[in-house]
Amino acid sequence: MNAPSNADRAERTPTVFRGGTVLTMDDRRTVHPQADVLVVGGRIEAIGPDLPVPEGTTEVDASGGIVMPGMIDTHRHMWQTAMRGYGADWTLTQYFVWYYLEHGRHFRPDDVYAGNLLSAAEALDAGVTTTVDWSHGLQTIQHADAAVDALEEVPGRFVLAYGNIQAAPWEWSRAPEFRDFVQRRFRGSDMLGFQMAFDVTGDPAFLEKTAFEVARELGAPVTTHAGVWGATNDDGIRLMHDHGFMAPETVYVHAATLSADSYHRIAATGGSVSVSTESEQSGGQGYPPTWALRSHGIPVSLSMDTSVWWSGDLFSAMRATLGADRAREHLQAQKDGETVTHLHLRAEQVVEWATRGGARALGLDDKVGSLEARKKADIVLIKNDHSPVMFPLLNPYGHVVFQAQRGDVHTVMVDGRIVKHEHQLVGVDLPKARRTVEATVEYLRRCLGPEAWEHGMDPDIPKTKVLDNPYTYTGYRSAATHGG
Repeated sequence: MNAPSNADRAERTPTVFRGGTVLTMDDRRTVHPQADVLVVGGRIEAIGPDLPVPEGTTEVDASGGIVMPGMIDTHRHMWQTAMRGYGADWTLTQYFVWYYLEHGRHFRPDDVYAGNLLSAAEALDAGVTTTVDWSHGLQTIQHADAAVDALEEVPGRFVLAYGNIQAAPWEWSRAPEFRDFVQRRFRGSDMLGFQMAFDVTGDPAFLEKTAFEVARELGAPVTTHAGVWGATNDDGIRLMHDHGFMAPETVYVHAATLSADSYHRIAATGGSVSVSTESEQSGGQGYPPTWALRSHGIPVSLSMDTSVWWSGDLFSAMRATLGADRAREHLQAQKDGETVTHLHLRAEQVVEWATRGGARALGLDDKVGSLEARKKADIVLIKNDHSPVMFPLLNPYGHVVFQAQRGDVHTVMVDGRIVKHEHQLVGVDLPKARRTVEATVEYLRRCLGPEAWEHGMDPDIPKTKVLDNPYTYTGYRSAATHGG
């Protein structure tokens, strides 16, 4: 059979991935060393060797590759992607100042659209088939409509987490136009979900209660930045818990500086944590908390946070998360005068967090997150015949985490439709994304002015002092030269 044509990709034609190593991520984490995955009508029909297929089935050669579920990012500020890499040297404080206090209000609906369009495309390119748009730049309903317009143009699965950092959640959540927006744009589609995104400051007045009540009325899950050093803390968790607003569908982002009491409350109420390791270890929210989450039995999903700092792919998230967790395990053991001889966190666990962990956090586990019969066909093929890194393929979980990268994503399928094939996106207008992003960058440069633009990208470096070295003295070289 032939590779997919453009017409094939536009329709849900039966498709079979032939002869790959299949990571199902089912309850048993079943691995098929050489098997096929048959997709019919947008769902997985069967998994096994040498499957019979309907006439006219499109065949994708997966031999030498890894077939796995589409990855799921549970927290990404997609609207900021037009400024990719701008804040590479920021701290979290500098991020807050730039977006929250100074320049975030300059973003027009067109700029939110541009960021979302590019971010949605880069997610699919990296095999991320479901992305939560933690969209806290929605200053007006026009901004919100622009965000959704962009998401609907790209053939991926998205969740809009509605937020507005320029207004209090108890204000924007009660606005009639917000409720009208939700009713207009969200009708229970599998391709576009909805959350409410806001933080709880810990103020004893608990003004955020109003926003929680609106979320409950709308049946909308809440996602919140919790346990962020200097911003959100245990008081916020306690207020949520005491007022009955901690729910199984609540997603706590970062949760890096919480006490054992807060972790117990999250675990007891069934919530989950979205860990953004690259963000936490670089921005300063706190040490990536997977070690604490595991000890409290709290479910984990992974996220990239924002491309204004970091990459938009979960390969780097998996790698960074495994490294941070293991580094802490070693350091703690060495502090106690001991040696780690067997690691607790394994590669297969972070692959699960990047796939099924995200599905569970979003209430989509019955639809996506694993490769099982009758589930939605969100599938990624990692294969690169031109790369020396793709062989030998010995430990498939380890290969996904430590060896593979965005460029090795060969084919991506979402809802039974191929959206990337042979390393090229399908059905995504990249030239349009480039034009819209270029217009946004030009506009923001003009708003800030050249000096502020450059200084924002290159913040001041604190002064440091090299420690005095007692082994550096003038007579050393002379003594060495003359033998003492």
